[in-house]
Amino acid sequence: MSSHVITPGPYRATKLWNEVTRLFRAGMPLRKHRQNFRHHASCFTASAAVDWLHQLLRNNSNFGPDVTRQQTVQLLKKFLKNHVIEDVKGRWGTEDLEDNSTLYRFPSTSPLKPIPRAAPASASRSIKKRPSFRDKDVFFKFRSIKKHDKETQENVDPALQAGGANQPMGEQQVPRRELTVEDEQEIWRDIALTHLQRILGVASLDEVLDQRYINPQNIIHNMTKVNKHGVVTMDDKTSDLPHWVLSAMKSLANWPKYDSEQPSYPGFERDVFKTVSDYFYSLPQPLLTYELYELFINVLGLLKPHCERVAIEALQLCTLLLPPASRRKLQLLMRMMSRISQNVDMPRLHPAIGTRTLMVHTFSGCVLGSAEECDLDELLATRLVSFLMDHQQSILSVPEYLLSAINDHIQYLREVQVPVDGVTNADVGDQVCAPMPMYAFCHQISGAEFEQQKAESSQKAMEELLEILLTDRNLSEKDRRKKLKQFQKQYPDIYSRRCPSSDRENNKPKIKPPLLSIKKTKAFSIRN
Repeated sequence: MSSHVITPGPYRATKLWNEVTRLFRAGMPLRKHRQNFRHHASCFTASAAVDWLHQLLRNNSNFGPDVTRQQTVQLLKKFLKNHVIEDVKGRWGTEDLEDNSTLYRFPSTSPLKPIPRAAPASASRSIKKRPSFRDKDVFFKFRSIKKHDKETQENVDPALQAGGANQPMGEQQVPRRELTVEDEQEIWRDIALTHLQRILGVASLDEVLDQRYINPQNIIHNMTKVNKHGVVTMDDKTSDLPHWVLSAMKSLANWPKYDSEQPSYPGFERDVFKTVSDYFYSLPQPLLTYELYELFINVLGLLKPHCERVAIEALQLCTLLLPPASRRKLQLLMRMMSRISQNVDMPRLHPAIGTRTLMVHTFSGCVLGSAEECDLDELLATRLVSFLMDHQQSILSVPEYLLSAINDHIQYLREVQVPVDGVTNADVGDQVCAPMPMYAFCHQISGAEFEQQKAESSQKAMEELLEILLTDRNLSEKDRRKKLKQFQKQYPDIYSRRCPSSDRENNKPKIKPPLLSIKKTKAFSIRN
């Protein structure tokens, strides 16, 4: 039995459902049981199914170790409702399943959900989109320097290219318009989505995101209107958290340092916690919004130990797409949850559940959810909220690299719109814009040429290393001879070209010296 990570793409929640169903049917142990004086073959008890499935979910990278036993029971109820399992009498369609010894079995029919087919290309493009600034041909429209096409040369001296400035005015660039507010908003939107597409590794964001719901004003607000702690500030205070909710959240986050005017009694912190959770569940939709549900579900595929940095960067960009009010609520909630989980002085808020687990499972439903009921909503939300809480400081901060890239791009576009002083276009009667900088592109080479260039570069580097060994005055003669001997052994061809005389001397046949002659001693004689 093998499992695999469901990669980003459309209908990821359905694919995850099918993956869990496949693993459960393939791995759940079946045996004969006796119940009510009857024997039932190839079945299992509900408690055994909970044990096995709970272990599977905790070890599966799509869900993680935060899955609880109660959540596993809820998933088995969904299995019974969707006919993934049935009782030994063949009954299904309800969620009447408990963690007990009731017997269940697998039906003969396939329980996998069909994955909807992708919409036709014509339907997905039925919405007319305005030109994107990522398409340079839309914004930078230049008249050709000559009537015939001129081939762009690679690595041409910019000084030679600047000679085009002395051409007749009729052959220079067409005047450009200034950037408007709508243009700048489109730049913010395009650059943010380009980075997100690169991180997710998808061919198109249309697979995971309906771009009609992306408001560039939200991105600008979330990145520019923040306080010193990086939390979004609101222009319209009516959409902010009510004062009494903020007060309750501060009380829990700073426990036991709270306002002395607040009441204090045994269980007070539990009542405050319930007040906060009730408020967030009373909101009309989850904080991550219904429109971005599919996008965040796809980011779950990146929540693996070796992809942690990538997942943080992806969630950074995804949360920038939220309405400012939702992002602010999410920031304050995650900060409160993180501080409560790390506060050793906080009394137990639940008699049987740890504080961190309680935080994750209490607020997961008000953070992530779909407009239509999804059978894996609770498990997926738990996985995402757990990661959000652990990395909230990085995820919910403004990515400086993105802010710099956007500002630099806008500044550049503004500069190329600056008119050249004293020069007018004879054809249009307007001022001429500063020229667009020239870019050079590499030519593709064959595999054989690449191997040849690699060998030549490596050989040149070895020749330079040999020269250093021969001329370095900081090396002692003993070390020099030792290193040269090692170099000669590893790279004999390079060494022989640089030191041919030394090589000939080393190749001379060595004449073994004669054995030492042993002088014969005179025999001992009695006469002597």
